[in-house]
Amino acid sequence: MTNWDNARFFLAVARTGTLRGAASRLGVDQATVGRRIAALEEALSARLFLRTPTMYVLTSAGEAMIAPAEAIEQAVHQIERRIVGMDEQLSGTIRVATTDSLGKRFVVPAIAKLRAAHPGIDVVCVTSAGLANLTRREADVAIRTLRPESPDLIVRRLAQLESGVYASRAYLAARGEPREGSAFEGHDLLMYQRTLVPSMWESLCGEPIHRGCVAFQTSSTMMLFEAAIAGLGVTELPCFRADEEPELVRVMRGRVDRFDVWLVAHADLYKTARIQAFIDVVAHAFEQGL
Repeated sequence: MTNWDNARFFLAVARTGTLRGAASRLGVDQATVGRRIAALEEALSARLFLRTPTMYVLTSAGEAMIAPAEAIEQAVHQIERRIVGMDEQLSGTIRVATTDSLGKRFVVPAIAKLRAAHPGIDVVCVTSAGLANLTRREADVAIRTLRPESPDLIVRRLAQLESGVYASRAYLAARGEPREGSAFEGHDLLMYQRTLVPSMWESLCGEPIHRGCVAFQTSSTMMLFEAAIAGLGVTELPCFRADEEPELVRVMRGRVDRFDVWLVAHADLYKTARIQAFIDVVAHAFEQGL
């Protein structure tokens, strides 16, 4: 492998399995990815991928390249973090990863205050159900509900929040209110996809779901809210947001789940002026919002 760019293209294809997926991840066109992989294979005199109609599959030579390519990736990102970490000016870009619910209620208002105080700081905010990889600099700071274990990350608890069971007024008028201990018998349920939140497929706020009917699945918290508001069924939602929706009613009030919200930053970036400024405003947003 002759340089970081080659490793970058190789790893993108290996991780996504397609030229299209790699192109989307790298921000280039699909033809460019194809040319770079072909050139890399020619330079190494080795076939790194088997081309199938739907996927690029690693050959044995390609599998042997993963570890050294990732070593190059980690070294480059460490250099980037340390260079960025030397910056003591209140300017530059912060990459923030969070969920759409936390973003709407807490993170975006915090970003607005940050920008008002420090207009030289700009923010890239990524919201998704997946967890951004801070080691690969997919984000500089993450606001999320799972605490990571990596020793390279600094973790701070921002808040403990509650979730409850909700349904729309229209749904409850048509179907009645679910009762505790009924395991949602006779009710439609709105769920995250099982691969994203497997625990939800066992219970909602501790109430078993095995007698209910799963009517809707999604990967998006926003879509879960919209489905509940539209009257499609009963679901578990964060109270800080659901209580503000006039069409939603909290049911089974004895059923409550609590979850922590964590701020996570890479150790190399944590002490930079702009990251500290962001941490101050987002921590204040959670303190004021509870």
